[in-house]
Amino acid sequence: MTSQLSSISDFLLQLDALKSVNRRTYINGGERVENSAEHSWHLAMACWAFAELLQDNYDVPKLIQLALIHDLGEIGAGDTFLYSSERSNAHIEERKSVEKIASHSGNTIENIVELWDEQELGESKEACLLKVIDRLLPFLHNITSEGRAWQDNHIHKNQVLKMHKFIEHQYPEIHAWFLSKVDYAVSQGWLNDS
Repeated sequence: MTSQLSSISDFLLQLDALKSVNRRTYINGGERVENSAEHSWHLAMACWAFAELLQDNYDVPKLIQLALIHDLGEIGAGDTFLYSSERSNAHIEERKSVEKIASHSGNTIENIVELWDEQELGESKEACLLKVIDRLLPFLHNITSEGRAWQDNHIHKNQVLKMHKFIEHQYPEIHAWFLSKVDYAVSQGWLNDS
């Protein structure tokens, strides 16, 4: 048992590295940037809350697992900003990182790679909800920080609309709320109207 405890302890410390991956999203109204571990926790809680709100018979334990595994690949690959030109290829390095994590001798979670693939590529209702909430959380942080990350990175309204367009087909009410907040951000000067 001692060797198993040492091995799983080493694995847990490897996972702890996610706390060192900084994102570009400001938390607490602009106090500091969020790290990926904080985002993963927040995403898990938000997915759970939305699953309860939407009452669509979600597999909540699976949804939380998908949320917790969502950014695990960033341990080796780093975080790729939503509006980066390299966004479309980020999943390649992230998956390699997830495979490395999964192969750790202390890993007791057999389906890490499969769960990561599902959240990345899957079309289950849990994966779809996760993708929507994953986009909404940084958006909320931009609203509460008066668009600080948008302004820091010279993001325009059309970029925000494009990256959130998919929400319209899956959750029209959420998308309508989102559009009202985009208009508000533009009216406040937090987001460039182009």
